[in-house]
Amino acid sequence: AKNCPNIRVCVVDLNAKQIEAWNSDDLPIYEPGLKEVVESCRGKNLFFSTSIDEEIALADIVFISVNTPTKTQGIGAGRAANIKNCELCARTIAKVATSNKIVVEKSTVPVRTADAVRRVLACNDKGLTFQVLSNPEFLAEGTAIDDLEKPSRVLIGGEETPGGQAAIAKLVSVYANWVPSEQIITTNLWSSELSKLVANAFLAQRVSSINSISALCESTGADVSEISRAIGSDPRIGNRFLQSSVGFGGSCFQKDILNLVYLCETFGLDECAEYWHQVIKMNDYQKSRFTKKMVSRMFNTATGKKIAILGFAFKKDTGDTRETASAFVCRDLMQERARLHVYDPQVKREQMMIEFDYTLGVNKATEPDLDKLVVTETDVYEACEGAHAIAVLTEWDEFKTLDYERIYKGMSKPAFVFDGRNIVDIKKLRDIGFEVYAIGKPWPKE
Repeated sequence: AKNCPNIRVCVVDLNAKQIEAWNSDDLPIYEPGLKEVVESCRGKNLFFSTSIDEEIALADIVFISVNTPTKTQGIGAGRAANIKNCELCARTIAKVATSNKIVVEKSTVPVRTADAVRRVLACNDKGLTFQVLSNPEFLAEGTAIDDLEKPSRVLIGGEETPGGQAAIAKLVSVYANWVPSEQIITTNLWSSELSKLVANAFLAQRVSSINSISALCESTGADVSEISRAIGSDPRIGNRFLQSSVGFGGSCFQKDILNLVYLCETFGLDECAEYWHQVIKMNDYQKSRFTKKMVSRMFNTATGKKIAILGFAFKKDTGDTRETASAFVCRDLMQERARLHVYDPQVKREQMMIEFDYTLGVNKATEPDLDKLVVTETDVYEACEGAHAIAVLTEWDEFKTLDYERIYKGMSKPAFVFDGRNIVDIKKLRDIGFEVYAIGKPWPKE
């Protein structure tokens, strides 16, 4: 909408509360620069509505942008993506459309989902013709607006037919308003669909790879940051996604890799499936390893101890908590009966509780003392006051510049800092008096 002022864009959803939020000053998600873009276009050529049928009928191009969660039951449970919402969208489009349309998969979907969408659309009884395209998104949360304004590439896949090629050209013309032609890649449907899964799998693989080395660094006295700098300077490797941490999170990496694993299994490629599944296993290992290290350093018990959790979002500059490593660390510490005081500048308690319940099955029914074990704070210094330990679990910039001398004075001693993102000044904090432990860094001798 921002870059194509002559095109009318309308976002529709069944959830009236979400649409109401998009039409308000308090947008339902946080992303740097998002509010400014929305406010510059809203009411001009950008609209948010619950009038789904009417807007589909008006549209020339319909983007399917619904969630495709991992199945929780049935065939492929725990691995396969549930494309129910994509199919329902296709059925709605076929039902209410009154003219030919281009239907674009924007959601991350298993390869050959477009075939299912095309077959559903083809069953319309009005003689309408639909072209189905795949246009996966490669933006990253926290930098989404920049990624959209200056994409490294735009990928568009379509059928290798005259109609399919014409549809591709139409969508290319939209992106050409601001994206250089050499950065717009066109391909067949199946390559486009699979590229999104593979891109996320490769990025997650890099994170798990460097995290596996972080464990070796701690055992040998090497420094994972120095390892990352050394190998990242090799142009064949590059320096992106080589920052060791408590583990990756977000809505994409785990879901897409599990989907890739299921696809490999479906086609009898068991060795390929196990190869990619190891990326998930390493991520799970890193989260549990971090918590075990915390407990062991605190004299093998966290029972009754106050622990300040700094950060609940899965990464900085976003309020997204899906699959956040922080939730898993909190769960394990709750099982140790620690008292957690959680501070995050963008995540509200309601969202934390939803994540605990949805991802981990932790709620007041399964954990009656939940409200006592997890306290949410709006002030970072209140979260740390009287704490036995601090766990830095999101790399928010503000955590780098806190008044740690003030924090140290108010903590129980010995005062521990467990840095799950490698963002604190270890020497400075140790000089203050903290016992600091960071992932992949040489650990002080007992």
